[in-house]
This record gives sequence, structure tokens and C-alpha cells, in this order.
Amino acid sequence: MNQVQASELIMGRKEVLAGSCKTETVTADRVRNPIPEAVAALAGGFKSGRWASHIEPVPIPSKNEVIDLIEQAQRILFPGFFSPVILRPENLEYHLGQQLSLFYENLASQISSAIRHDCFRHNQACTLCSERSYEIAAALIDSLPEIRNLLETDIEATLTGDPAAANSDEVIFSYPGLFATLIYRLAHRLHELEVPLVPRIMSEHAYHRTAIDINPEATIGSHFFIDHGSGVVVGATTAIGDRVRLYQGVTLGALSLPKDAGERLRNVKRHPTIEDDVIIYANATILGGETVVGARSIIGGNVWLTESVGPDTRVMLAPPPLVYFGPEEGVKL
Repeated sequence: MNQVQASELIMGRKEVLAGSCKTETVTADRVRNPIPEAVAALAGGFKSGRWASHIEPVPIPSKNEVIDLIEQAQRILFPGFFSPVILRPENLEYHLGQQLSLFYENLASQISSAIRHDCFRHNQACTLCSERSYEIAAALIDSLPEIRNLLETDIEATLTGDPAAANSDEVIFSYPGLFATLIYRLAHRLHELEVPLVPRIMSEHAYHRTAIDINPEATIGSHFFIDHGSGVVVGATTAIGDRVRLYQGVTLGALSLPKDAGERLRNVKRHPTIEDDVIIYANATILGGETVVGARSIIGGNVWLTESVGPDTRVMLAPPPLVYFGPEEGVKL
């Protein structure tokens, strides 16, 4: 087929399509409108209380504002690393004062929203939420030097435990374990101060950024180091001592729970206790509230543990048989 014939064939096809395909403008009054029926069904479900919703005359905490609080806390706790201006000794106090003032007001606002939402939802008597919010925000700010000191021990643990960590700057800027630990320490303090919602919004942001899920209710000592981090889970009633090191994929979780466990076991210890100086390698799973890993013990990779081990214990899987396939070796068992 030459070029002229090909051009004629294409033109012929276009004429056939133009003749057989007629465009039509569809107007809304000629088809069924599904919106009114869907609106009625959705509104009925929400108003009845059968579905969770936030239809009430009080604000709910803002996820974006809570994330902003985390970023403000980074600028306060690590001055110069996340600030848009160059910091010097002569303007450090001005920077801290400015950032803390902003943090104080924004934190009190989010705490107030969380408390008011909780009070309204549970039909509680007025608890002077605005005044309480500022008191709680002040208590968290009072705790910032202690939190910063703990974070310094976490940086030290990272430098000690990871030969690839060049210096503290690298750890602060780029290590997901430290970022998740920073958020945990802030969220845990807010949990101690009985702030609803906000701590879990914080921990969810950490999980979104790092795939590290640390419940704000867990207790974690100093010099805490998570290496790599992805897939780490630390349950609500977990207790972790000092100088503990976790690798990626570690789960500190609960045993299988009955269907009614949500309310009946809410305040029962369901997650393990990890004592001082323990190392838990990648993808190990440790379950149960009565499970205790004794001090200075080492739990190997992929171990599944549901019972306690004493201090100075090494728990390892027996080496599995390996099968090799190769062009020269043939099959080697």
C-alpha cells in the first residue's frame, strides 16, 4: 500500500465514524438524579448516631494544626536545624521566645478543641476547658527541657548503636527512628496530662512518615534507639527500660484477644515488658502482658516469643536448612 492509498483509507474511516457517531448533549432533567436520595440516606445515618461523625457545635482538633505543632516543637528542641533563619548565640533566646509563644497558643487551642469535643460527646459538666487548656499547655512546656534531655540520650544511643551514623546532625536531620521517638515523647507527655485525641493524631503522623507505630501510652526509658524502623509496633501497655535497641519489623504486641476485649481489657496490661539493655533484632515478635524480657538479653531476628526470658539470655532460631540452585553446583542440600 502506497502513501496515497493509506491516506485515502484513513479519510474513509474518518467519514464512516463521523456518520455513525452522533454526539448528544445530556441534560440533568433527562436522567435520574441520585443526589437527593443519597443525601437523605447519609444524613439519616449520621443524625441517628448509628455512624461515627462530628456533627456538633464545637471544633474538633485539626490534624494539620497538630502537624504544625510537631514542626514548631522541632524548631524549639533542635534550634538551627529546622529554622528558616540562621541562629547565633545572640539571637537564640529571641528565637526560642518567639517559637515558644507561638507553640503555647497553638497547643492550647488544639487541647481546648480536644477537651470540648470530649466533654460535648460524653455530655459532661463544664470543666473550664479554656483555662485547663492553657494550664496543660504550660505543663508540657515545663517538660520540654526534660524531653530534650531524653532526646539527647536517644541521639547518643543512635551514634553508639549504628556505625553508619556519621554525627548527631545526620541523626537529627534524617533518622526516622529519632523522628518517631521525638513525636512519641511529646505525645506521651500529653497522654500523661490526660489530653484526648491529640496524642494519637501525633503518633499517626509519625507512622505516616516513618512506618513506626508507637502508642503514646507506652513507657520508654532513656537512650532508646530504633534502627531503620519500618514496621516497628509498640503497643499501648508496653514498658521499655533504658538503653533498649529495636530493629525494623519488631512487634511488641498483645496476644489474640476475645471479641469483648475492647472494654473489658482496656486498662489491663496486654503488651510485654522489655528491661534495660535489651537488643531485639529484625522482625522479632514479642507478645503478651505477662511476657518479660530480662535485662541485657538478646532476641534474634524472626523469633516469636510469648513467654518470659530471664536476664542475660540469648533467644535465637535454629538455622533452617537452605537449598541452593546454581548452574555449576547443581542442587546442594
